[in-house]
Parts: sequence; C-alpha cells; structure tokens
Amino acid sequence: MRIEEFIYSSRGFPGRPSQDRAAIAKAFVAKMIYNLPTTRALLDRLEADSALRRICGWERKNDVSDEWTFSRAFSEFSTSQLPDRVHAAFIKKNYFDEVIGHNSRDSTAIEAREKPFKKKPIHKISAKRGRPKQGEERIKPLTRIERQAGGMGLTDMLNDLPRACDVGVKKNSKGYKVSWTGYKLHIDVADGGIPICAVLTSASTHDSQVAIPLTKMSSERVTHLYDVMDSAYDVPQIHDMSRQLGHIPLIDVHPRRDKALKDELTAEKKRCQLAGHKTAEAVRYNERSTVERVNARLKDEFGGRVVRVRGHAKVMCHLMFGILALTANQIMILVT
Repeated sequence: MRIEEFIYSSRGFPGRPSQDRAAIAKAFVAKMIYNLPTTRALLDRLEADSALRRICGWERKNDVSDEWTFSRAFSEFSTSQLPDRVHAAFIKKNYFDEVIGHNSRDSTAIEAREKPFKKKPIHKISAKRGRPKQGEERIKPLTRIERQAGGMGLTDMLNDLPRACDVGVKKNSKGYKVSWTGYKLHIDVADGGIPICAVLTSASTHDSQVAIPLTKMSSERVTHLYDVMDSAYDVPQIHDMSRQLGHIPLIDVHPRRDKALKDELTAEKKRCQLAGHKTAEAVRYNERSTVERVNARLKDEFGGRVVRVRGHAKVMCHLMFGILALTANQIMILVT
C-alpha cells in the first residue's frame, strides 16, 4: 500500500519533531490485519513479535512509541484522512486501465461506544390549508436527494450528510426490527470483493441519501458498467444520475413505491423459473451479494466490530484502516 508515502512531513515547522509516523501508520494497518481490539493489544504484539516490529520500522523494543504517542498519531491520521487518501490512490492505480462489470452498493450498521446526539426539535411552519389563491405560488422545500440531483458538488454533498452519532433502526434478514447506537457505513464494492469507496454517516441516515455521492466518487476512481442496489435505492433521481454517468442501474423495485410493477416482475420471475431459465438482469443482480460479503469480512476479520474510538472522524479513520487491509488482502487473493 506504500502508506508511508502519503504521510505529511513536519520537518521545517517549529516545535519538537514528531516521532516516526510512518511506522505507527504501518502498525495500525497491522492492527487491522490481526484484528486486534485495542492499541494496548497492538503494543503487546509488537513487543513479542520481532518480525512484525521490523516490518513496521522499529528495530528494538525500546524504539516502539508509547501508547499516548499512538493516540496522538491516530488523531493526526483522522484529521488528514490518511487511510482514505491511501485507499483512493490505491484503487485509481490498480484500476486505471480496467473496466469493472458491477458496482454493488449497500450499507452496514456500525456500533459505537458513545452517547447518541440529541436532536433539537424542529419547529415547522405550518403550511396554509386549502387550495392556493389565484396567482399564489407555494414553494415546496427540496429534499436532500433533489438538491443532490440539482447540481451540488461532491464536497457539498458529503458535508450536507449527517455525521453525528445517533440511533438507527432497520429490518434484519428475518424481518425483525433491530436498533443500534452509532453510525452507518455506506460502501461501493467492485467485482471480486474490492471496496471502491466508503462514506460514514449517522445511523439514522437513509441509504438512498448517500447513493448519488457514492456514484460520483466511484465514477472518479474506476470505470464500471452496472450499478447494483437493493430496493432502498429505488428513487427516480438515483436512476437518472446513474444513467447520466454512463451506467446501467439494476435496482430492485420497492413494493411501496410501485406495487403493480413489483407484482409484475415477481410473476415474470416465476414464469422464468418454471421455464428453467433466468433473465440477464436477474443473473447480474445476484452480484449484489459481493458487498454483503465485504461488510461481513470487515466486521469479522478487519476490526469493523470493535470500534473503541469516538467521533465521526476517528471512527471513519478506524474503519478505513480496516478497508485498506481488506482491499490489499482481497487483491492478493485474486492475484494468487
């Protein structure tokens, strides 16, 4: 990953020079590879494993930085978005001349150890009742998705998304409602289980509100053909944006949005099954399971389930270190 090439140098600035940040950054990547829950566990591993210690850049045990130095370095990495910048450069380098078939999109719950943000009550101005007068125009405020599709820049879209820790609720695979306190990670995954980009929002943010920013981020990094999403992304603006960028949207129909179309597609699917064949769209839609496997690997193998830091920037930094390790590991699997 060459993470040391992306660390900002402090040489030439006044004050005491910081300790080797490149070695600490490599150690945080190792923390995700070994799925260590805490920095203290990482330091214990560095003390016992001389090979890992030399790979990171320390020759002797006494050369390893203290725990509070690791904490300060992690704050610097989160402020400068170090793992996100490394991951973006890594994806652009490896997929510069490649064409990706399917870009699968989904979100996953991230539990955090912090109190949820208390939302202030919004005093809505009651609209006038009844029909408008002759010549009167009532302007309806635009939704977040409408503002995104109306020409917002990518930076403005990301800044407009909620980032505070709060409570999220969704239905699991068995149809039961589950809730969690923390955040929600939205991720785009290419064929082969390679993460392209990721965005962290509040847990209560709906998946559809992050689809357009993710689509633009993915288009800047790779060239892909199909956008594969579930029914939560069945919004006209998302369909239009995908086509404007030269992609083909494969989005499951939301039953509450168009029940007749959903019933028609279900009946067509049953007829195809009885005939012993599948439509091309149905076969391609099955690729969406790729993003679900990546979410599971991130949580089970690369630190996504043991978030010990607080705040949006630090949680995102922690998760991106895990995505960095996952991306390198998955590319090594595909190569070998």
